[in-house]
Amino acid sequence: MPILPSSYQAKGLFKNGHFSTIYSAKLRPIITLNQTRKRLELNDGDFIDVDWSYTISEEKRSNKLVILLHGLEGNAQRSYIKGQGKILMDKGWDIAAINHRGCSGVDNRLYLSYNSGRTDDLSEFITHAIAVYGYQEISIVGFSLGGNVLLKYLGECVQLPIEVKSGVAVSAPLHLRGALEQLVKWENFVYSKTFINDLRRKYKRKMPNFPEAMNAAELKKIGSLLDFDNLYTAKAHGFKDAFDYYEKSSSIHVLNNITVPVLILNAENDSFLCPESYPFELVKKLEKVFLEVPRHGGHVGFHANNQSYYSEQRVLQFLRGDIL
Repeated sequence: MPILPSSYQAKGLFKNGHFSTIYSAKLRPIITLNQTRKRLELNDGDFIDVDWSYTISEEKRSNKLVILLHGLEGNAQRSYIKGQGKILMDKGWDIAAINHRGCSGVDNRLYLSYNSGRTDDLSEFITHAIAVYGYQEISIVGFSLGGNVLLKYLGECVQLPIEVKSGVAVSAPLHLRGALEQLVKWENFVYSKTFINDLRRKYKRKMPNFPEAMNAAELKKIGSLLDFDNLYTAKAHGFKDAFDYYEKSSSIHVLNNITVPVLILNAENDSFLCPESYPFELVKKLEKVFLEVPRHGGHVGFHANNQSYYSEQRVLQFLRGDIL
């Protein structure tokens, strides 16, 4: 598909990628969105907590559902989730904001958790939403890590449910090794340090429950995201090492298999993303994948005003089919 031109014009300090990233994550005023939490017990004995928002009510659901997927160490209460959810709910969609395993404020039960390419939980939830609630149209919107998850799900699913109609990936790291190499750069020190501190705390909380697999000696070795992925992510999820995990979990390898319309919205000045996350030449050859690369926006930071971001309006337009 042709590369989509972008009309996004950042103003003032929001032209700076780091400012827009930090403001949107930490300083954006709280968005009001009513959420009702429901726990989905998974087939492997674990669970995910899902925060629902309804256009009318839980008893009188819409026939349209948007699933929202947050980023690394985020949750369904992040401003980008609530901002996106509110705009879509006001236009007739029910919202299911999934908290990845261990991200809802309650640690998950199993040794494994979530990662950038694990699509099992998303698949199981979609099956549940169709079978139990009867949704007829389902779209998926993923942010950062969640964007890679949704693209990988759409590209690797052998029999995509007919109810799944479209998707949007915002600030998605399509190439995980390249994203890791970006995050370890000095300009991203604050972000990577925040991530690894959160992940170390989770590892420490899990240790008493899995003494044969986790211990204080290994915790001391975890000083970077690469260390964490080598010592926990790869081991817990069946990969040889971190680089095997990055290679097999990167959505760039399955974009050509996607059969429903999907938009990738990645800012040119996103310091988290490597060149492979802007696959201009590949997308030109694909029928269902659209790519939009605004000059500004940072990482999930497409500020227009505090109530409505450019990315949130762009998602609405794409899901309605206004820009296809």
